[in-house]
Amino acid sequence: MSDGILLATDASNPQVVGAYKFDATSEERARQLPKPSGYKILCAIPEVEKQFEDSEIGLIKSDETVRIEEILTTVLFVVELGPDCYVDKAKFPTGPWCRKGDFVLVRPNSGTRLIIHGREFRIINDDTVEGVVEDPRGIKRK
Repeated sequence: MSDGILLATDASNPQVVGAYKFDATSEERARQLPKPSGYKILCAIPEVEKQFEDSEIGLIKSDETVRIEEILTTVLFVVELGPDCYVDKAKFPTGPWCRKGDFVLVRPNSGTRLIIHGREFRIINDDTVEGVVEDPRGIKRK
């Protein structure tokens, strides 16, 4: 019973509805990512630099500063597109605005935020993408 998630609809007879492997490999963890539905896009937050780039002495950012930068990031990495992304030809006459593997620009704090295995992900709408960038390094929120 310790390897499953209990469904508590009936306290006298709980049912195991799924299993979670706490010692999962990287590949097994990747399969635990949600599949976006409809016109949703699953995005990962690119890793934030742990030290200030202008610091000649290697000044380290506090955990709170890193957390705030992750929350308010304007750059996301596209992990997976839902099956209905960009299919509306009237709304997207020029085709998809992004593809799997792109770095995209969005408004700060966009989408549904979730933490999976200690990494933050976002689920955004397909029309939330404001641009695609080849190299996100150096892009900062003002």
